[in-house]
Amino acid sequence: MDSKAKALGHPIHQVLIVFPLGLLVTAVIFDIIHLFTGGRDFSLAAAYVMAAGLIGGVIAGIFGLVDWLAIPARSRAKRIGALHGLGNVVVLLLFLGSWLLRANSVDWVPGALALVLSFAGVVLGGVTGWLGGELVDRLGVGVHEGANVNAPSSLTHRRAA
Repeated sequence: MDSKAKALGHPIHQVLIVFPLGLLVTAVIFDIIHLFTGGRDFSLAAAYVMAAGLIGGVIAGIFGLVDWLAIPARSRAKRIGALHGLGNVVVLLLFLGSWLLRANSVDWVPGALALVLSFAGVVLGGVTGWLGGELVDRLGVGVHEGANVNAPSSLTHRRAA
């Protein structure tokens, strides 16, 4: 099932999602480094990176919603897509909660609850990422209908046979 939101022949959601995923995981890595070193620069960096990940997640989610709306009703892909999308909303809310809790502290140093929320966000993000992979790899969502190992480049505008 081909994507409804594409740029240069590729689904926009699949292109964009790497940014919030990478940024939010990086924020947690900075938090872990802060825990071990006490360096406040890492907590500040985590807050900035987390904010960028949240913004990127909202943007990627909009394009994911466009693709989800085009999935046939009452299909397994529609159900998996709903779990994937709603799960990612929860991921963003967990990270938003973590970010807001940091905003009131000096140098954005996270407290225990902020850390728990962001760690839970990463774990749930792994689950929702797997669901996204299931949508693409198993259910063919966002995959060009003529896709094959010898298909021409999407930039040529030639149909895949």
